[in-house]
Amino acid sequence: MLSINQVWRNEKSREILIQVVVLILLGWFLMWLADNVSQNFKTLGKDLSFEFLTIPAGYDINQYLIPYNNRDTHLRAAIVGLLNTGLVAICGIIIATFFGLILGVLRLSKNWLANRIAYWYVEFTRNVPILLHILLWHGIIINTLPHPRQAIGIYDVSFLSNRGFYVPKPIAETGIELVYLALVLSIIFAVLFSKYAKKLQENTGKQLPVIWINFLVILVLPAIAFFGSGNPISLSIPALKGFNFQGGLHLSPELIALTFALAIYTAAFIAEIVRAGILAIHKGQREAAESIGLKPNKVMKLVILPQARRVIIPPLTSQYLNLTKNSSLAIAIGYMDLVATLGGISLNQTGREMETMVLVLLIYLSVSLSISSFMNWYNHKVKLVDR
Repeated sequence: MLSINQVWRNEKSREILIQVVVLILLGWFLMWLADNVSQNFKTLGKDLSFEFLTIPAGYDINQYLIPYNNRDTHLRAAIVGLLNTGLVAICGIIIATFFGLILGVLRLSKNWLANRIAYWYVEFTRNVPILLHILLWHGIIINTLPHPRQAIGIYDVSFLSNRGFYVPKPIAETGIELVYLALVLSIIFAVLFSKYAKKLQENTGKQLPVIWINFLVILVLPAIAFFGSGNPISLSIPALKGFNFQGGLHLSPELIALTFALAIYTAAFIAEIVRAGILAIHKGQREAAESIGLKPNKVMKLVILPQARRVIIPPLTSQYLNLTKNSSLAIAIGYMDLVATLGGISLNQTGREMETMVLVLLIYLSVSLSISSFMNWYNHKVKLVDR
């Protein structure tokens, strides 16, 4: 039988022993924590219950992607808040990536003015707290835009005021299924054609205008189905009635301010990530591409950026996660996201602070892990392959 000293001297046995001890200590801590929470709940006369999710919420939400009124349950209010969080996160990520990529390239530009503008933008934006960005943009929208009666009209179908942005809202009617089917088929074609074009380029070096062909297919095929099925979409045009606009699709000032603040703030960090990724590519790659006659924009698109992605994507994932989690600051300007609904009003009305906070934590954890998993998959998909 081995003695403790012999077990400890064996490297493999020592590693197993340490892991077992750590797991035991972790299990003991979790049991102690659960027991402590249970005892405190008993002292307060409470029990752990999620039944509050089934009772009417009793409060309004000014921005929602699915139908909602104050007679709906706290669960539906939480879903509306989660969708609002997702809307800000997706729009913010798209805008931040677009501007961050441009700024990152401009930071390396030989044009002095463009380089300095990008530099000072990055330095100013990333050194000011995100909460101040959110409050600043919200203040600009509320205090500088006109009232609804003096709203800025765009072709008399869209209107911008300090109450938000009102745009025409499409309403599906009979026959819309054919348009949806055409859209799905065009997307499938775009995916398959992109794979074919990539394989063709790898085998022969021949490039096809993938972006333009896919764009035309996705645009033309649903358009043919749309007109062929008798225009199955009508528009609800916003109109001024009383002191505000009615009808159409409403983008609240809080949604606009939060999205732009998060996007502009995150774009500064993405710009530095892009710049670092480009600088990580040896200058010989650029010189070799230029020596065979490639134009500067082709060199960046076909040679530099594809290689820089392996450096850019891992830290870019962190910025996407930060933007998503920073959206919880929406409560500062009254935007009804997940924290403001489930972790705010629902918590205050039901007194279920433990349950609501656990749900908010688990939802944010699930969203963050989903984003991280997708970006890891994408990183693996685009990694360079030695041939």
